[in-house]
Parts: sequence; C-alpha cells; structure tokens
Amino acid sequence: MRRDFALTGIFVILVIYVLYFGREFFMPVILAFLFALTLTPIVRFAGKRGIPAPLSATLLVAASALVLTIGGYLLSGPIMQLVDDAPQIGRELTERMRELRSPLDRLLAISRQIDEAADTTNDQGVLKVAVQQPGILSQAAGNMLSAGTTIAIVFVLSLFLLASGTLFYEKIVQSFTTMTEKKRALRVVYDVEREVSRYLLTVAIINGGLGVVVCVGLWALGMPTPLLWGAMAALLNFLPYVGALMTILVVAVISIVTFDSLSYALMAPSFVILCNIIESQIVTPLVVGRRLELNAVAILIAVAFWSWLWGFVGALIAVPLLVVIKVFCDHFEGLQQIGNFLSAQQVLNQDD
Repeated sequence: MRRDFALTGIFVILVIYVLYFGREFFMPVILAFLFALTLTPIVRFAGKRGIPAPLSATLLVAASALVLTIGGYLLSGPIMQLVDDAPQIGRELTERMRELRSPLDRLLAISRQIDEAADTTNDQGVLKVAVQQPGILSQAAGNMLSAGTTIAIVFVLSLFLLASGTLFYEKIVQSFTTMTEKKRALRVVYDVEREVSRYLLTVAIINGGLGVVVCVGLWALGMPTPLLWGAMAALLNFLPYVGALMTILVVAVISIVTFDSLSYALMAPSFVILCNIIESQIVTPLVVGRRLELNAVAILIAVAFWSWLWGFVGALIAVPLLVVIKVFCDHFEGLQQIGNFLSAQQVLNQDD
C-alpha cells in the first residue's frame, strides 16, 4: 500500500515537472484540443446538413482567426493608450482618493523615513551591482513572436482535429479486443466529448454575450474605449471569481478618473457587477444546468495550480480542464469519488 502510494506520488510529481518545463509544447496542444472541442458541435451540426467536416472545420477556424485578428487590431490601440496613460491614471486616482488616504499619510511618511535610513546605511558599506536587463522592445518582440507561434499552432492543430472526424474514435475502438469493450469505450468517449463540447461552446457564447452587454452598457454611460472593457469582461469571465473582480476594479479605476462626479463614476462598476450577478446566478445555471457545476474550492485550487504552472493562460483554461476531468471521472466507477469531490453538490448514494 505504501509502495503504491509512493509510486503514485512520484508519478504525479513527474507529470507536473514535465508540464512545467514542457509548457511551450503542451500549452498549444491542450489549447488546440479545448478549442476543437468547443467547435465540435458546430461541425457535427453542419455534417448532419451535408457539409463535409473538412470544409466546415476550415471555415470555422478561418473565421475564428479572422475575428481574433480584427479584435486584436481594434484593441491594440486602446491597450497601448492605456499603458501609456497608466502613470497619469495613477496620479489622477491618487488625487481623487486623497481624502481617503489622509489617515495613512503619517504611517507612509514613517515608512519612507525608515526606507531612506536603510538605503543610507547600505550605501555606506555595500556595493550595489545593477544587472542590465534586456530592453523593453526586445522583450515585447520576443513575447509577440512566442504568442504568434502558439496561436498559429493552436489554429492549425484544431483544424486537423476537427477535419479528422471520427478518426480518433476509430483508433480508440481498435485498441480494444472484445466487442463489449469496444462499445463501452465508444459510448464513454462520445458521452465525454458531447458533454464537454456543449459546455465549452455554451460558456463561450455566454461570455461573449456578457462582453457585448458590458460594452454596450459602458458605451451608454460614456466610458472611454468600451470595446476594451467588453473584451476584458468576456475573456476574464473564463476565470471564476477573480476574473470578474479584476474587471470590476479596472472599470472602477477608469471610471473614477474619467468622471468628475463620484456618484456617477460608481455607475459603471455597479453595472458590471449587476451583469456578472445576472450571468453567474441566473443565465449560466439556467443554460448550462446544475450537473456540471463545480466545487468552489476545487475551482480555486485548479486556478492557483494552473496559473502557477502556465501563467495567465493556465488560469483561463483551469476551469475547462476541470470540467473535462470531472466528466471523465463520472464515467468510470473507480474515479467517481474524484468526480463527486469536484461536483458542487454531493451525489447521493442510490442505496441511501
């Protein structure tokens, strides 16, 4: 028993090690599988209407790439402007919130004096060495090249996955010997794919709708660059709890420095809060259903783990991966306890 436990622990550590140091390979592959699963219901629907899978897959991937390119082009200007205006936004926010900072000014002054005294002491006997870092432009160029390569791999691999049709299912079935095992494996694979693909597509549509509503609402309130905040709301909504909070905070900061009246400035973040409450408490449970609701603790653990492993991209795909794991575990008796733990509601035993 102890030996099996130790071997399992070693195996888990090795998997984490491989995923961490091999993220440049595994990240686009997993993103491609998730993206292909998201578009699979559309390809299947088109196939029932007589449209071949390679044609519908090519059109979907090309349309997705076009939307991403146009969206990136439209958002590049507001993002760069926001980065350039960040110091000015910080100063204006400090001025607007000065009355709230007055009780802390004395503590900040004391802390500043302590830091200055420590710096003076260090200057007397310590030689400071400054390591020259790569330039900002070179870092940005490297990041853009890496992101472009990852996106290209995701789209190309997704295209092949969608265009292959039932090839992977045929390979899985061929790996079993008896007809009973073949039927059971095929049923499990189809069930997992159907549930996961429907969930991913539905959540993507809901998040896109949330982004549109936020964009239109903030535009009506007079917020600058509402397209940027709508895109942020849609993207960060894949990150439960934390994503909505980040959107609310950013919108609140921009609103406070934009409008003169504090009461009117609070309308924009209040509207975003209202939209997120309606989406999370009414729309998503009604459309997705209760079966795929996840344990909040499991969600936070998954987001923390994948964000540590793969950064921001890992945080975004943490919940979709958790749904894949849950659905997979629900279809195997030996793994149903794990699926029960990941579920938001405890599954009662039929014998009770």
